[in-house]
Amino acid sequence: MIERSAPVSATEGAVPGSTPAGGVPRSAWVTAIAAMVAVVVSSNVAVQYPVAAKIGSLDLADLLTWGAFTYPAAFLVTDLTNRRFGVSVARRVILIGFLMAVVLSVALATPRIAIASASAFLVGQLLDVTVFDRLRRSGWWKAPFVGSLLGSATDTTVFFTLAFAGFVAPLLGAADSFSQENAILLGTAGVETARWVSWALADFSVKLMFAALFLVPYRMLMNILWPIPTRLPAAA
Repeated sequence: MIERSAPVSATEGAVPGSTPAGGVPRSAWVTAIAAMVAVVVSSNVAVQYPVAAKIGSLDLADLLTWGAFTYPAAFLVTDLTNRRFGVSVARRVILIGFLMAVVLSVALATPRIAIASASAFLVGQLLDVTVFDRLRRSGWWKAPFVGSLLGSATDTTVFFTLAFAGFVAPLLGAADSFSQENAILLGTAGVETARWVSWALADFSVKLMFAALFLVPYRMLMNILWPIPTRLPAAA
């Protein structure tokens, strides 16, 4: 038995009565796009609300918004799409999510934040697609976990650097003054640094947690939504 994790043929798995577009059943294409749009929209709304909770003396409202908890689902959508239909289709779904992110960011945020948000989304998601494709023939968990991990690290680095780092100001304009104020790192460490550094570390910590947690729904959905044959056709 030869395990096959590459995308199946253009017509295999199509829903009867559907019209494949580029080898993708219409229902699956719509589902993937709808899921990505839902994640982008919900994250742009949720990012406006701080997490009103405490862990001991640590006030999470100073570090996180609810957007940090909704956005990682974008990697789950990308990975499931990539696994079933391959890199090309996954990139198209990302592009649609990117365009939606641009529109919402322009409407809801400053130009600098909009540029940072859209850039981080595009770079992080495309890296996830590439890493996933390189590892798709490894253990079932390696491609989604490593892809999400590296994509999340890149997303966080790109966004917080472009949005708040001082050396970017000549290109994108001054950042919010509050983000530049010194504060105790993560609210608990004995080191002071700009507030946005703590925001970045907290954001990545949440994404790292979800990269592991989302292996559960990935495992459950990978062979339910879009099953892939486990063996190659017998040689003639």
